[in-house]
Amino acid sequence: MILDDRMQNTAIEAKDVRISYKLMRTFSIQRNLLKRDAGTAEEFEAVKGVSFTINRGEILGIVGKNGSGKSTLLRAIAGVFSPNVGYIDLKGNSVSLLSLGVGFKDTLTGRNNIYLSGMLLGFSEQEIRRQEEEIIKFAELGKFIDMPVKTYSSGMYSKLAFSITSNLETDIMLVDEVLSVGDEHFQKKSMDKMESLIKDKDRTVIIVSHSIDTLKDLCDRVLWLDDGVVREIGKPEVVLENYRNHGLQLMTEGK
Repeated sequence: MILDDRMQNTAIEAKDVRISYKLMRTFSIQRNLLKRDAGTAEEFEAVKGVSFTINRGEILGIVGKNGSGKSTLLRAIAGVFSPNVGYIDLKGNSVSLLSLGVGFKDTLTGRNNIYLSGMLLGFSEQEIRRQEEEIIKFAELGKFIDMPVKTYSSGMYSKLAFSITSNLETDIMLVDEVLSVGDEHFQKKSMDKMESLIKDKDRTVIIVSHSIDTLKDLCDRVLWLDDGVVREIGKPEVVLENYRNHGLQLMTEGK
């Protein structure tokens, strides 16, 4: 995909982003009650000084092995939590995160979660109502739309999540490993929908995926995260080939 006149204005700026978690060691309840040992917190740094800029209308892919910080970074961009150090500036753009396990209340029905998710994205009830039937139709859940989402399979969950995010369109879309979920028919429909969405020159998209073919087909650039740091960012065909070769090398070395 060739960069064009979409690449004019900055949509996202990340500067020296560092994100850490506190890991609690196990400890004896009895000792804790006696205040002899309250446990110790160990810190794990998932994202280590990441900086990048994304222009309005750009499609950026993020690739990396499991545990490299991809989803953590995406959630920080979405505002699920704030970086410990550094900053992420969305330049006033609205943002939506499409990720399994994020955004739904399990005890509510699929229909109710449409409204909950939409309002969390900043849409009014009237705006959501205008899109409700299209969201339900695209999700293909039938009678399950009026059942609690805790009864859904992962495929049904992802169908509803994708349908909400793709039909309630925000300036920035963050997609975390959901294009490959569901049956073959829905995967193709999702890919077609994603391709139609990113043709909008004003919409910025970040896609986290292990699928090299998906990233190569959809993205203008790819960012390779390796153990929380940016290993490389650039043209998809170059970065993805280097990432693939690195993985093959690790397999050869037995790591």
